[in-house]
Amino acid sequence: MDHDEVLALFDRQLRYGVTADGPGGRVEREGGVVRFVGGERGWNGVLWSGLDEGTADAAIAAQVRYFGALGLEFEWKAYGHDRPGDLGRRLLAAGFTAEPEEAVMVARVDGLPAAVELPEGVRLRPATDAAGVDLVVEVHEQAFGTSGARLRRRLLDQLAESPETVSMVVAMAGDEPVCSARMELNPDTDFAGLWGGGTVPAWRGRGIYRAVVAHRARQAAELGYRYLQVDATDQSRPILQRLGFAILSTTTPYVRQPER
Repeated sequence: MDHDEVLALFDRQLRYGVTADGPGGRVEREGGVVRFVGGERGWNGVLWSGLDEGTADAAIAAQVRYFGALGLEFEWKAYGHDRPGDLGRRLLAAGFTAEPEEAVMVARVDGLPAAVELPEGVRLRPATDAAGVDLVVEVHEQAFGTSGARLRRRLLDQLAESPETVSMVVAMAGDEPVCSARMELNPDTDFAGLWGGGTVPAWRGRGIYRAVVAHRARQAAELGYRYLQVDATDQSRPILQRLGFAILSTTTPYVRQPER
C-alpha cells in the first residue's frame, strides 16, 4: 500500500469530498474548511481544513461564531498532517478541549483475514432494529464507561432514514451481548469505516474483537470496498496492526462548547 497515495485518497474522499449521507445532516464548505452540521441530535464539526499560518486563526474564529450562533457543541477533527503545524495549539487557544489522540489506520480489504473465529458459545447477531441498537449501546456503555444515549438516538435515526449507510453486529454469549461494532458505508468512495468496536471487560483477550473485524472485512469485500479505515485507540491499535492495518496519520478531536 502506497502511504502517500492512500492518504491523499482518504483526504479527498472522506474529508474534503464528504457527502451528507447521514440522517438530517448537511455539508458546508466555507473559508477553507469543510464542516458537517448534524443539529442537536447529530454530529457537528470540521472534517477538513486547508489553512496556513495567515488564515488559521480567522477560520477558527469563524467556526466558533457559526456553531455558537446555532448553540451547538462541535468538534474540529484535526489530523497529524494538517497545516499549519501548530493547528492544535491554535485550537486550544481558542477555547477548544483536546480529547485523546487516535491513530488513523487503513488496510486493503483483500489483504485482511476473512476467517471469523469465535470462542465456543459465542455467535454474531446483526443489529438491524431498535432491539439490536439497544444491545450495541449496552456493550458501548460497558466497554467505554460512557453514556450511550446520544449514540442510541443517532443509530436509530440512521436505521430509519438511511439504513444502507451502516452495518452493525453484536457478539452474543447466550443472551449476553459481549462485543459490538458497526461499519459506516461511504457510498461512491473506496473506504468503509470501522467504528465503535468494543468488548466488555470480562470477555477481552478471547479473540472476539478480531473476529468482529474479520466479519466486517468480509462484508466490505462483498460490497466492493477497497479499504477499511479505523480511528484506533491505544487498546485496539496493536490488534489491528497484527491483522494488517497500517498507520496513515493521527487524529485528535478538539471540542468546543457553545458560549453560555
